[in-house]
Formats: sequence, structure tokens, C-alpha cells
Amino acid sequence: MMKNQSIVSRSEWLVLRKQLLAEEKRFTHLREELSEKRRQLPWTKVEPRYVFDGPSGKESLADLFEGRSQLVVYHFMFAPEAEAPCKSCSFWADSFNGVTAHLQQRDVTFVAISRGPLTKLQAFAKRMDWSFKWVSSQGNDFNYDYAVSFKPEELAKGTMDYNFGTFVPRGPDMPGISVFAKEGDSVFHTYSCFGRGIDMMNTAYQYLDLVPKGRNEEGLAHTMAWVNYHDRYTR
Repeated sequence: MMKNQSIVSRSEWLVLRKQLLAEEKRFTHLREELSEKRRQLPWTKVEPRYVFDGPSGKESLADLFEGRSQLVVYHFMFAPEAEAPCKSCSFWADSFNGVTAHLQQRDVTFVAISRGPLTKLQAFAKRMDWSFKWVSSQGNDFNYDYAVSFKPEELAKGTMDYNFGTFVPRGPDMPGISVFAKEGDSVFHTYSCFGRGIDMMNTAYQYLDLVPKGRNEEGLAHTMAWVNYHDRYTR
């Protein structure tokens, strides 16, 4: 039996399940309140004119909105010198294909941005059968300015600013999500989250949190040591 789990009658289980449901509802209400506070954060104007390499050529940050007023950016770890992207970011990216059309219906454009060259991004997307938009920030400071990439002189210090605090670097890139809004010709940064803050955008983890073994990551070298590219798992 998993974790020495107790076995009870169906009627006993229903009593306990309803008790847990009450807690789940409280958590849902708290999450809704937190989401409203997130939406009420003030904005800050984006001054640099970032230009990215995209499938249709050069695109500014404003262009990435594709006529919508809101933009969600996933900061995808794929350094120019790397042969393949971060496995953990790829784990998140497996959730992106299906969601983009739904976001567009609510005036939201989704895009992934990496420092790697566009040719590498496109080749890997083809391998993974990904169709979401993925552009390269190679040649601009976008990733550095939004605190997900770190220059050699920053890494040499031994610590860096990440997730709104001090962090010991594991490499030149880290994951995150940033949100932008566009009014007229002006673009504004409205929100960013990093680290465990991006957990809720991983569909697989949300399902794993429902099952008896959960994420089942205890005892691993690190929490996502089991994660691989989806075409590399053995079945």
C-alpha cells in the first residue's frame, strides 16, 4: 500500500472528502483574491525598443502583441551556445500548443522568447511538434533586463538578482514568465514571476498533484531530475 495508506468504507471516505472540499473552496477563494491583487499592480512603461528574430522576420516587442492588448512571455532557457534547450522549460512548453488559441479569444497573445538563434529554436520546435510562437532575443538585452539571463560579469560575482531576491546561479539563464500590456503605441510591463511562481502554468504538475504519489520527486538529486524531452522517455 502506498505510504501505508488507510482503507475506509465509502461512507467514511465521503465524510473526509467533504471536509477537504471545504478547505479546497477556501483556497480557491484566496487564490481569486490574490489574482485580483495581481491584476491591480501598477504598470511600468517599457522604454527600450527590443527587436526579436521571428518566423516573419524582425519584430519589435509591440509587434509581438499581433494586434491584441495583452502579451504573455515565457522566458525559455535556450542559450546561444547550447545544442538543446532546458529540459524543464521543455516540460512546461508541452502545455503551450493547446492554450494559445484560447488565450487569443480573450485578447491575449502568447510567445516564448529565448536567447538562442532562431534556426535552433525552429529546429527544436519541429522535433517536438510545437506550434506556439517562439522568437529569439539574440542581439538585444530583453532577457537580461527582465532578470532571467545573466552576463559573465554577473555570474562571476557568485550571486545574482533573481525572483526578486539574491540567488546563487546555476547557469546563464533561468525560467520565468512576464506579462505586458499595450495601449496605443506604448507597451507596459505589468507582472513577472519566477521559480515556483510558474508552477501553476505546468499542466502535468497539476495532474500529478491529484494522484496518490503526487510528484513523486522525493529522494531525487533535484526535484525535476526525472524530466526529459517528451520524445526521450522510454515507455
